[in-house]
Amino acid sequence: MNGPQKGGDVRSVGVEEELLLVDAESGEPRAVSAAVLAVASREDDGNDQVFEAELQRQQLEFATRPQTGMGDLANEIERCRAEAARHANELGVSVAALATSPLPVSPSVGFGERYRWMAEHFGLTVHEQLTCGCHVHVSVESDEEGVAVLDRIRPWLAVLLALSANSPFWQGQDSKYSSYRSQVWGRWPSAGPAETFGSADRYHEQVRDMIGTGVLRDEGMIYFDARLSHRYPTVEVRVADVCLDPVSTVLLATLTRGLVETASRQWQAGEPPARHGVGLLRLAGWSAGRYGLQEQLIHPLTMRPAPAEAVVRALFDHVRDALDDSGDTGPVQEALGRLLRTGNGARVQRELLERTGNLRDVVAECVKLTGG
Repeated sequence: MNGPQKGGDVRSVGVEEELLLVDAESGEPRAVSAAVLAVASREDDGNDQVFEAELQRQQLEFATRPQTGMGDLANEIERCRAEAARHANELGVSVAALATSPLPVSPSVGFGERYRWMAEHFGLTVHEQLTCGCHVHVSVESDEEGVAVLDRIRPWLAVLLALSANSPFWQGQDSKYSSYRSQVWGRWPSAGPAETFGSADRYHEQVRDMIGTGVLRDEGMIYFDARLSHRYPTVEVRVADVCLDPVSTVLLATLTRGLVETASRQWQAGEPPARHGVGLLRLAGWSAGRYGLQEQLIHPLTMRPAPAEAVVRALFDHVRDALDDSGDTGPVQEALGRLLRTGNGARVQRELLERTGNLRDVVAECVKLTGG
């Protein structure tokens, strides 16, 4: 993905999605990412590196080109998902936007020195880490602006997790979580919410110190819920599950851009960030991962329980001015209303299981939903 640049008054947005590669007949994950990438490479002649390998060979990642219009971003996501499906189909495999596999699986760690180091260093954490997330990149003009944004969006990230939650099943069982991916991902020692930094210098000092411990191999292993991208001039929000419905991915990206723009305006106006401690933010993230949109969430302003719909409404109100200015208010209202009515991916998966009685059928239906 090329680094998004701030164009005019509207920030550009890019999305990275991790997809699960599943057998077209059984729905079981298949460790064929290298073969799928070879098919993709033959077709694009190396001109447009959309797809990448991930930690596990049952995964395929793509990155959109940066866009300023959300309609264009929607087209990009649909194009990338369709291309991934087409490449996989040549091998008798399908792609599913599932954040964990509903069916039992034995993950296969990818090739390469970096993945071998991780497997040796982190043991079972790596070997069980078959999870698919969605990362949203939003352009910023400087690291200083980016860190100011990171400091101010912290309380709202758990709400994005609740909206995107799409991993209720783990190894063939109902985990009782809406996002069990968030629990598995939280095993990494650098994962989760971060403290407030106050300046870009302090942020980079913290990153250097964390790598200096030797626990982390490189900057790419700074797994904060939101971070400065080490490759692009962006804030990278990494808290979400991959969304089952591509419309939800666009909603997630739009709200994320709204959060970034709102935070930047607060910084420019001299408004300090909320001082919620990391412990409170972890509890908010746990609640979002456990209940999704079904129960109460922790309200980002009060850090007390509130109905999920009220918390989602508070997020919308928080970014309303930014949405108005980018022309996204109407589409976001419509998409949020639809999501609250039909439910996130976790609810859809559970309803599919209740209707079909079979996790293989759940995967088959989710393959169809992945393409919209």
